[in-house]
Amino acid sequence: MSYWLLWLIIVILLVLMEAATVNLVSIWFIFSGIVSLFVSLFVDSFPVQFAIFVGLGILLMILTKPALDKMVKEKQEKTNLERIVGMEGIVTVPIKKNIVGEVKVDGKLWSAISEKSIKEGEIVKIDHIESVKLVVEPVVTEKPKKTTPKKKNTTSKKKTTTTTKKKTTTTKKPQTKKKVSEK
Repeated sequence: MSYWLLWLIIVILLVLMEAATVNLVSIWFIFSGIVSLFVSLFVDSFPVQFAIFVGLGILLMILTKPALDKMVKEKQEKTNLERIVGMEGIVTVPIKKNIVGEVKVDGKLWSAISEKSIKEGEIVKIDHIESVKLVVEPVVTEKPKKTTPKKKNTTSKKKTTTTTKKKTTTTKKPQTKKKVSEK
């Protein structure tokens, strides 16, 4: 007795089940079912065909599932929420300790909380997300190094003196012309 029709029905049912779930649940048994279908054309023993179906399905799953899972996970894009974790934003509404404020991240406004008080205009880093609120922490920026005051004052005085001389020179020239025209 030939069981090829039974194996064809099993393969079709497994394909429909895989198409409905898209979770790679039965893909290995689809392949082993196809192999069992071809074996049924040459071997009439159903227990042998079934052993090939189960054994090959399990073997394929053990050998290929880790690599296939890794490939599928790499292709997944981060969602809007996952994408902003680690990004920096600017506080638009002040955040007080454990009181909701507002942060602008990636061009969008988000409700945010923090364990520290943060003023409006400060830069924050998104630590994680709790429920629908961002949990943020202030970004510590280094203060610019100060130069010696003598250099700044000296440069400023030179510029002021130069500007004053030019104004004086420009002002004196028209007065001289007036005096010349009166004579």
